[in-house]
Amino acid sequence: MEKFTTPILKGKQAAPGQPGKTRVIFGQETEEDAILNLSLRPLNTKDFIGQKAVIDNLLISMQASKKRKEPLEHVLFSGPPGLGKTTLAHIIANEMGTKITATSGPAIERAGDLIGILTNLGKGDILFIDEIHRLSKVVEEFLYPAMENFQIDFVIDKGPYAKTIKFNLKHFTLIGATTRAGLLASPLRGRFGLFYHLDFYEPDDLVKILKRSSDILKIKLDHNSLVEIARRSRGTPRIANRLLRRVRDWAEIKTGGLISKEIVDKALVSQGIDKNGLDNLDRKVLRAIADVFKGGPVGLEAIAATLNEEKDTIADIVEPYLLKTGFLKRTPRGRQITNLACEALALAGAKEAQRQLF
Repeated sequence: MEKFTTPILKGKQAAPGQPGKTRVIFGQETEEDAILNLSLRPLNTKDFIGQKAVIDNLLISMQASKKRKEPLEHVLFSGPPGLGKTTLAHIIANEMGTKITATSGPAIERAGDLIGILTNLGKGDILFIDEIHRLSKVVEEFLYPAMENFQIDFVIDKGPYAKTIKFNLKHFTLIGATTRAGLLASPLRGRFGLFYHLDFYEPDDLVKILKRSSDILKIKLDHNSLVEIARRSRGTPRIANRLLRRVRDWAEIKTGGLISKEIVDKALVSQGIDKNGLDNLDRKVLRAIADVFKGGPVGLEAIAATLNEEKDTIADIVEPYLLKTGFLKRTPRGRQITNLACEALALAGAKEAQRQLF
């Protein structure tokens, strides 16, 4: 079986409003993550922990495709960053026995960039496009016939000498990953045969992931320490693995490598991460809504302006977890904190927030 390879293409560009690398728990992959995740990334569905419904359905589709000796249908993975969309793309390539070519939406600037990639794909090969919702309109429309009919049309020469050449492609599989499925154009979304949404992980699954990672990295932790890291990982494996490394670093310097639940707590508090998994930016957003806007409702632009942050940072990175934990709610009039957030953080705007909520 041919092993999958990932060619080095243009580097992934930062999303608009992406916070700096000083923020420990943001979901985007850093360079350090990219290197270490290669060793931590599972290579098959048996080692992949969590997302059981997605894995079960994906296995059926892959087994059916192999039985018919056909390439897998185009797949779209959606969900917050860090939940395993890229990992699943590599697992599909490994289990289907094909090559994977990985790139990202912002890296494909022109249709010509895509032509070179598509024409080098063999039958059954996989093209993985991360952040596919950030493809330019021209590139996206160029992709339609490639996905549907496995053909591309390109124009040579100009003016009266212009000619359109049709090029037949091998039957490949496109795997797209997006953190904002709502931004995908309907024609593009409709051309995917398989659509899976990845949700935040349960703490028990994160404990299993951390146990596997700690064994690979040779970090000795007891079960209580793993539970404490998992509880503060925002339901995200990428963040869990990042916090595991930060705890390891802190323990090596402060305690000679000894790790306990109390040491985990001290290490993560030193990084600004509280018992609810919130960091400084999360708390700033909640406190701004509570104190400045009396609990809300308030528009996203107003929050971003108050904190001098990009609204995309708040919408893509801060809000999903706050909504999941019930600390924040969206209403037709804007964002509003809940009494759960008020009680957890002892916010000054608690009484006003509760009055508007009930």
